[in-house]
Amino acid sequence: MIGVLVRWLVLTAAILLTAYLLDGIHVTGFFSAFFAAAILGVLNIFLRPFLFLLTLPINVVTFGLFTFVINAILLMMASGVIGGFAVAGFWAALLGSLLISIISWILNTFINEHGRFDGHPPHRGRPLM
Repeated sequence: MIGVLVRWLVLTAAILLTAYLLDGIHVTGFFSAFFAAAILGVLNIFLRPFLFLLTLPINVVTFGLFTFVINAILLMMASGVIGGFAVAGFWAALLGSLLISIISWILNTFINEHGRFDGHPPHRGRPLM
């Protein structure tokens, strides 16, 4: 349970940082980003697999790059539900979803499988020496 909350907070931080870096995404405060992260999580659980299956042929042709368009659509949908979270348009949503994904991925490398901060990225594979 704590792992879900930690990853929710990581996504919240990614949304806040993206809003700071990108002009097309606006967040009025922490709780708007917190609820936007919750809505994004719910949309990713329930709607993303359906959209991915629906667009599978174009996703195969574009070597998976159309997934970024799906993420942008979900980000725009989340902005329509949360009052303090706004996305200016499709291109802002596309770039914003890319930034949110990269920032969350970087931050999640410091979180172990139990939802605890390790302070360093985990080492996978065999030891170096």
